[in-house]
Amino acid sequence: MRKFIAAALAVGSFGIGAAQAEITVGFVTSQSGPGSSIGVLYDRGMKAAVEYASSIGEEKIKFIQLDDGSDPSAATRNARKLIEENKVDLLIGTATAPSTIAMVAVANELKVPMIAISPITVPATDSGDRWAIAMPQPPSLMVKVVVDRMKRDGIKNFAYIGFSDAWGDLVYNGAQKPAEANGMKVLTNERYARTDNSVTGQVLKIMATKPDAVLLGGSATQGALPPLTLAERGYKGPLYGTPALLNADFIRVGGKAVEGVLVSAGPVIVAEQLPDTHFSKKISMAFRAAYQKANGMPTTDGFSAYSFDAWLVFLDAAKRATATAKPGTPEFRTALKNAIFTTKDLVGTHAIYNFRPGESYGVDERSLVLVRLVGGKWKYEP
Repeated sequence: MRKFIAAALAVGSFGIGAAQAEITVGFVTSQSGPGSSIGVLYDRGMKAAVEYASSIGEEKIKFIQLDDGSDPSAATRNARKLIEENKVDLLIGTATAPSTIAMVAVANELKVPMIAISPITVPATDSGDRWAIAMPQPPSLMVKVVVDRMKRDGIKNFAYIGFSDAWGDLVYNGAQKPAEANGMKVLTNERYARTDNSVTGQVLKIMATKPDAVLLGGSATQGALPPLTLAERGYKGPLYGTPALLNADFIRVGGKAVEGVLVSAGPVIVAEQLPDTHFSKKISMAFRAAYQKANGMPTTDGFSAYSFDAWLVFLDAAKRATATAKPGTPEFRTALKNAIFTTKDLVGTHAIYNFRPGESYGVDERSLVLVRLVGGKWKYEP
């Protein structure tokens, strides 16, 4: 397993005088394996975050990054190593839902706060406590916005095809309630593995139902496989999806087959198209500038901004936690967790964040807009 350990970053302190204790952050993402097309973007987003703001008073941040290879077992080992050996005060990760859930289990067990950058429902400890939050919009909200738009577009029924894992389940389950509320039928529940190179059988079943539309429950590169196969089989109906498809590799691999797909998205995706009064515009443009400086290229995805927003939540919470406890101690980890769960009206690129104890997510419908892929670029559709 490749390990990426960044140098300690000069970041600073707040409140407890000249303690000069380091805040240690452990970041896990997928630099290899099937989740790497997203994991690399999370990595770039974190680089942009540090570029944007690399200090909190006089405290220092020690930043340690590991690769989980898109493997939940490796994610578990990484989380334990970071906590038990590196004594991190905070975990951030990772690129796939199964691996993120595995990390949260360790965070809960060892009582270290964690910021998840994959959309998951955060499990509680046996006592009902939670040590993690999830930055992305909840899948149920991502899908509801899309299904509501389907209704507006006159869709009466649709087929579903998605990953055969936790993410595929989240999208499918999220479609059920709004579809029923809108009087729509979900005709299929076809699945495929992230490592599959063919979905012909699944697509033939979809085509047999003659759907008005198809909802895609994949992500990134592998998310393009169903549209490509549907196009090969002559499907010409509309395609809908979630923010998981907001990826340059999805566009590159899908080509003409994914043109016109309509997905829900964080407003950062179309920041320059937003009105000046939109909460996301200013911070999103600042994020883009930091991303360009840190990575030497423009950002074209939504995933990297989740890392960026996670860093904003961390910085905000750390300012409050360092006022009451010393980094590197169990007391600080508890204070940091409590500060994260009392985040209020924090403006990020994707949302205005408000976290509460016992809840996984901290966003509302303001965190999503609809965008359509036109000429290989995402176009804002109010």
